[in-house]
Amino acid sequence: MISYLEFEKPVAALEARIAELRDTAASGELDIAAEIRRLEAKSAELLTSTYRALTPWQKTQVARHPARPHFKDFVAAAFTDFMPLGGDRLYGEDQAIVGGFATLGERKVMLIGHEKGNDTQSRIRHNFGMGKPEGYRKAVRLMEMAGRFGLPVVTLVDTSGAFPGIEAEERGQAEAIARSTEACLALGVPMVATIVGEGGSGGAVALASAERVLMLEHAVYSVISPEGCASILWRTSEKAPEAAEAMKVTAQDLLALGVIDRIVPEPVGGAHRDLVATAESLGKAISEELDSLVGKDPQTLRALRADRFLRIGA
Repeated sequence: MISYLEFEKPVAALEARIAELRDTAASGELDIAAEIRRLEAKSAELLTSTYRALTPWQKTQVARHPARPHFKDFVAAAFTDFMPLGGDRLYGEDQAIVGGFATLGERKVMLIGHEKGNDTQSRIRHNFGMGKPEGYRKAVRLMEMAGRFGLPVVTLVDTSGAFPGIEAEERGQAEAIARSTEACLALGVPMVATIVGEGGSGGAVALASAERVLMLEHAVYSVISPEGCASILWRTSEKAPEAAEAMKVTAQDLLALGVIDRIVPEPVGGAHRDLVATAESLGKAISEELDSLVGKDPQTLRALRADRFLRIGA
């Protein structure tokens, strides 16, 4: 069952009506197939027009949709032979950041990303995708391993930000994020990062400092959440829609600013409406970017990363 967002209520009403008519048609009492087809066409048209005109705040809501695909969903739909590798060899295992060997098409890769979970129990287990120091140190370990084996690195970013708790600070959260960012920039193998949901602050940058940065069509990427920005500037989170507009958090804005390199299209209505189609588009886009990077030496790859980030805001 689809969970509808506030701005999708007109679509929800139409689809509820369609469901009622289908139940009536199933009883065989009336022939209302033509009416059902008319309403289905109207619903599809309304959904398309709604998603064509989403505001930055509405896109933020889509990026946070409770049914939006996360790391494990994309692993199952777009990759094969995933072999998870755990632990940072320093403190322990962080389940907010997951990684390991995987195959994309015919290509072996090191796959790393944030996992938010899809129900209450799994969200708690994965800490809502908010990585702790051991998670970022695990990412560094896996990136260094990929460099030794000559495997390209693919990251799927989806976090509201790194975990801000006291225990994370005690274990060196800022240093771990900086080291992970440094490891991305120092890689001697190709790296492609994709923002698949939320890309929040340094917790996202630590896995997204690649020579190719992609975003799903309705993902968002920013230094702080719209609510956090509004709380700072206006002393109220109710101004979050205005903050989202001003911060240029959408894939379309960030492509125009040169912060990302490519937008990966989502099905009409968002990735949560069709995981298979989204995963197919994502896998194809990542493969094409990796194809363009194959054969480049480590020095060239590092220069590409440095150039792309130094150009931002220039």
